[in-house]
Amino acid sequence: MDSKAKYRDIKERTFEFAVEIVKFCRLLDEKPGVNRALGRQLLRSGTSIGANVEEAQAGQSRADFISKYSTALKEARESIYWLRLLYASGDLVGGQFKSLVPEAEEISRVIGTIIINAKKSPKH
Repeated sequence: MDSKAKYRDIKERTFEFAVEIVKFCRLLDEKPGVNRALGRQLLRSGTSIGANVEEAQAGQSRADFISKYSTALKEARESIYWLRLLYASGDLVGGQFKSLVPEAEEISRVIGTIIINAKKSPKH
């Protein structure tokens, strides 16, 4: 797979992940108390992944591109944290955890690979 195809794939994948996060956070928002606060944290980080990937496509330089992808990676890791916390506290049912966490982990791996490859590629 060429690098342009990989970037398109991660753009679509992070968008689809954000859609699932929005749907899940709507459910959390209906619950009282701490669920709302945790849901808002997850909503922010889970939707920010794709936004940063999208911004990276218009990066002004290689450093800007890498910086945006690095931010996306941090947001993906943060999303995993909030999902794990919701699960451990008993507020995330197993099916949701089993689908959202592995996808966030895989997105993290793909973004990490993109960052590594961007750092390795010859400068123009």
